[in-house]
Amino acid sequence: MTGFAPLALTDLVRRWERGWRECRGWATPEQARGGLHSIQDQATRYREIIALHDDETTVRTLGEEAAAATRTTWVTVATTSPDEVAHTLRAAGLKPRDTPEYLMTRTLAAHPTRTPAVPYRVTTTTTGAVLKAEVHDGEAVAASGQASVVDGHAVPDKIETHPDHRRRGLGTVVMGTLVTEAAAVGAHTGILVASPDGQALYTSLGWITAATVVIATNV
Repeated sequence: MTGFAPLALTDLVRRWERGWRECRGWATPEQARGGLHSIQDQATRYREIIALHDDETTVRTLGEEAAAATRTTWVTVATTSPDEVAHTLRAAGLKPRDTPEYLMTRTLAAHPTRTPAVPYRVTTTTTGAVLKAEVHDGEAVAASGQASVVDGHAVPDKIETHPDHRRRGLGTVVMGTLVTEAAAVGAHTGILVASPDGQALYTSLGWITAATVVIATNV
């Protein structure tokens, strides 16, 4: 993986948020107090604050703001010091999740691809800056995912395999398809946030973990 210098953590967070927001169709967040403040208006997440820095002062300030909110608010912090960040968020009155996520990145050159076995087939569509890939088994969608491409960076999102079709390499098929399509329209770097299971898959595909993502809520 060569050709592009690694991005600083704050830059990775900004670029990931921009692409993730594009995938989800959310409005541009307000930047204030060291974070990106986004109204998402979901049943379990009305508002999310994505920290741009993981120092104690910034994390405490954002945590206290979320703790005082009257509607469900998340604070998301990418950090190389997850225990310290979780402690600060807890002290601010939030409840950190037991399971973290992971901010990952890699250059897209030579990304692994995989052709699905029969009877699976792959379809792709593009809407604006968002690419979508689906793996079909007959009329059923066995696996799917999407990725935005913004300023040369691809941000994969919602990479999912139906339970009846797992352990067949379809996640690799989806990722390889999205990366190929993204590279064709000018993307050179990928950035994503992964669950622990996703981290294992993406690590096998050459993605590098840049930070742990600590998430805490006020409920």
